[in-house]
Parts: sequence; C-alpha cells; structure tokens
Amino acid sequence: GRLYEIHKAGAFFVTRAKCITKLERRYSNPITERGIRCDQSVFLTGNETKKKYPDTLRRIKYHDDETDKTYIFLTNNLTASAKTIADLYKYRWKVELFFKWIKQHLKIKVFWGHSENAVKTQICIAISSYLIVAILKKKLGIDRNIYEILQILSVSLFDKTPLLEL
Repeated sequence: GRLYEIHKAGAFFVTRAKCITKLERRYSNPITERGIRCDQSVFLTGNETKKKYPDTLRRIKYHDDETDKTYIFLTNNLTASAKTIADLYKYRWKVELFFKWIKQHLKIKVFWGHSENAVKTQICIAISSYLIVAILKKKLGIDRNIYEILQILSVSLFDKTPLLEL
C-alpha cells in the first residue's frame, strides 16, 4: 500500500522482492547488460497485494559478481535500464552511510527552517564548518581529534586567543 502511494505521487521506488511475493509475468524485456538475469513486467497476484498495488511493476533479477549473490528487485520505473535500477539499489547504502556520518559528526540538533532550501543550507554550512576545522587540524598539525577541536571552538567562539593556544 505504501509503495502504491509513492507511485501515485509520481515518484519511483526500488525495493528487494520477498521470496514469497506472488507475481505473474506479463512481458520479458531483452537482456543486454552484464549481470542482469531477467527484466520482466509483472503484476502482483496475491489476494491482498493485488488490491493494494493494482498497477504493473518491473521485476529485475541481478547477479552481483563482486559478492556472487543474486538479487531480485521490484520497481515502478519502467523506463530506466535494468543495470541503472540495480545500481540505484546497490548505492543506496552509500547514501545511508553518508546520512549516518552527518548525524554522528555534524551534530545538527535543530533545523532552524523547515523548507527544503533551509535544510540544505544548514547542512551545507555544517559540512563546510567541519571541513574548515579538518583543514586547520591538518595544516596546523593539531594532535586532537576533530570532535575535540569543535568542542573547544564551541566554548570559545568569542575568545580572541589564537587557535593553537586554545
């Protein structure tokens, strides 16, 4: 049901298919890309699932040579290449790690604005501040970690003491 809401909103999704998902193939697309085992247009056949998602889905079976594992993806994106869909799922983990890093290192406790532009601006400022401190740490040869430097700077923002003395 949630996936159909995403579909109706005009966005697309890529998710792993559960092994118990009941599907019926409508059409098989030709396979032209390395790693793709099958690329099919399908629809859900389970009693509840076909009511919750009545439109066509795309089933892509992908074999990753690096991990020697096979994955089955479902998506509502019928136009992108099968390899692009597999890569989107593969690289989503890197996006999740980036947001985890932001939460752990940037310490954004409150967003001062809630518009998309305000949130992006605050994240860019936080990343820029972090990078400036990282550059200073390297250039000045400071032995403390960046978290400690940021803590020292936060309690002495208006102090005129040189950074190395702090």
